[in-house]
Amino acid sequence: LLQLDALPAVIGGGSSGCRMSIEFALRYPQAVRGLLLWRVTGGPFATQRLREKYYGEYIRAANKGGMAAVCETPHFRERIKVRPANKQALLDMDAAQFIAAMTAWDEQFKTGADQPVIGASEEQLRSIKAPACIVPGNDKTHPQRAAAELARLMPDTELCPLMGEDIDIDVDPHEHWDAKEDALAAILLQGLRRMER
Repeated sequence: LLQLDALPAVIGGGSSGCRMSIEFALRYPQAVRGLLLWRVTGGPFATQRLREKYYGEYIRAANKGGMAAVCETPHFRERIKVRPANKQALLDMDAAQFIAAMTAWDEQFKTGADQPVIGASEEQLRSIKAPACIVPGNDKTHPQRAAAELARLMPDTELCPLMGEDIDIDVDPHEHWDAKEDALAAILLQGLRRMER
C-alpha cells in the first residue's frame, strides 16, 4: 500500500478477514482511514471451533502419520491439487517442527476465548480510532454479541445488522450471505461514504 501511495486505506474483511483487518489497524494505526468489518468472530465456541479447524486436525494428522498424513487432509489435498509442488514442500518439512509451530499458534489462538473478538483485547480495541462499519454475523462462530461488543469498545463505529437473529448452527452457509450480497454491498458503501465525510 505504501509503494502504491494508497495510504491511509480503508481495510476490511469478513470472519478471518475481519480479524486480520483489526490486527492491521492495531499494528499500523496511521495507515488506516477506516474499517469495514463483517461476520465478527468471538467467544468460546468460535475459538474452540477455529482452533480445531486451523491447527488441531493437522497436529493430530502429523502425530499419527507425519507430513504424508497432513498432505491427505482435505485442506492440504486441495492446496496440492491447485499447486502440485505443495506436496513436496510439505513432505520436506520436519513433522516435529510442523507440530511445534502449529501447537504454538494454537496456544496463542486459545487466548481468544476470553477476548471480545478473537485476537484483540478490550484495551486494544478501544485504542482503534479509525471509523468502522460493522455488520454482525448470525451463527455460533460469528454471533451478533461479538459484533455488538466490538461496536461498544471501538470509539467510532456504526453497527449495521443484516441477517436477523442468530441461528443455532456452527456457520451460516455462504449461500445465505451470497443471497444478501447486494444489501451487504450497500451497507459497506454507506460506511465508505461516512468515512469520506
